[in-house]
Amino acid sequence: MRLFEYPEKIGMWERKINAYAQQKVEFGAGATLVADKVAEIEALLARKIAELDALPDDAELAAREPDDLPSILALRPAGVRRQWTAPADDFRERLEGSWLARCAGCTLGSIVEGWTVERMEDWAAYLGDEYPLVDYWSAAEQPHMKKYQTSLREDFTSAKMDGVPTDDDLNYTLLGMMILEEYGIDFTTDQLGEAWVKYLPFAFTAEGIALDNLRKGVPALQAAEVDNPFLNWIGADIRSDPWAYAAPGWPQKAAEIAWRDAYVSHRRNGIYAAMFFSAAISAAFAVDNTVDALKIGLEEIPADCTLAREIRWALDMAPSIANYRDAAAAIEERYTVMGGAHAINNTVLTVWGLTVGGDDLTKVIGETVAMGKDNDCTAATAGSIWGAVYGKSAIPKHWIKNFNNTVHTFLYHQSPFAIDDTVDRFIALADKVHASG
Repeated sequence: MRLFEYPEKIGMWERKINAYAQQKVEFGAGATLVADKVAEIEALLARKIAELDALPDDAELAAREPDDLPSILALRPAGVRRQWTAPADDFRERLEGSWLARCAGCTLGSIVEGWTVERMEDWAAYLGDEYPLVDYWSAAEQPHMKKYQTSLREDFTSAKMDGVPTDDDLNYTLLGMMILEEYGIDFTTDQLGEAWVKYLPFAFTAEGIALDNLRKGVPALQAAEVDNPFLNWIGADIRSDPWAYAAPGWPQKAAEIAWRDAYVSHRRNGIYAAMFFSAAISAAFAVDNTVDALKIGLEEIPADCTLAREIRWALDMAPSIANYRDAAAAIEERYTVMGGAHAINNTVLTVWGLTVGGDDLTKVIGETVAMGKDNDCTAATAGSIWGAVYGKSAIPKHWIKNFNNTVHTFLYHQSPFAIDDTVDRFIALADKVHASG
């Protein structure tokens, strides 16, 4: 059964208009006349997009999916809220496991981010790599090209890896740590916006729009609301981890911090995905299996929002999802043309990556990447939850042997981060957070 009945995808109008404009210039219509006509088309499109965005939302659904924190908290089910009053003795072991497994899942998926299931299968077969993957890709397409203007694509392979290569998912974990240190655990969304302008050279989808709005002087609390069709996409939930690392065993606190972060770029289910995963990762430090962590995460978002219903559906479906092919087929049937970087379908895939993989990290991240969609994000988050449950000592050594205590970054004014130093810094933050309440 489909979740939404989307309209058919609209054709490539921008490309078509550009092609017609170039052709008319080539046929002698005159550059000025063509430019004037293109400007008319753009103005018309802008007006119609504004009319589309102004269509009335369903009032009942909106009441179930508020954006402000007090209303969100009021709609949560009963829950655990807090497991620890101070970090447990094994927190360092679990934190190292979470951070390292996050890095491993992200790195495994990064050079095939957004690839179809079939394209990844074909690439693995061409390379002779066991599939789903049990180690990093043995080779990268376009190995000489850079990702995020820093790491070469070949740096994501076993033979060339020297430190964790750059990825935006991991940069947000580090940026979150810096924000907590610079502005304190009670930082405001306005202060977070200041940090984005200071440290982020670029961003994508909702983050890119919010960053551009911030640079134009739009206040941080309104930055998500100007020309942003990605309010329900994945960007806020890939920023979930630092809030959980700083509030381990305190899912309510982790979710509340995540709300302050997510509000700069997202609304509704985009916010809830961030709160859910922050709470789930926080809870994972204090439980002995990943499904319990997911269920506790559900307790920190509105019980009847779309995301919560889809997570419950995913957990109900989990016994019938044996592998990545089952997962990909179920996603395509239920979500049809939903964006490949949407929060909902990718959250479901993250849930299934964890349930398919169980206590085996290799299977968790290998199957999650193979499921497709925004698979560096999903594998990173699945790794983070898994590592918080099972700890560093449970990670097969080949996933981390080439990390060399280094995470590369594209953040302004920052050198590569030492992994052991970031662990120490998150432990210090966790002590402060628990001491505060």
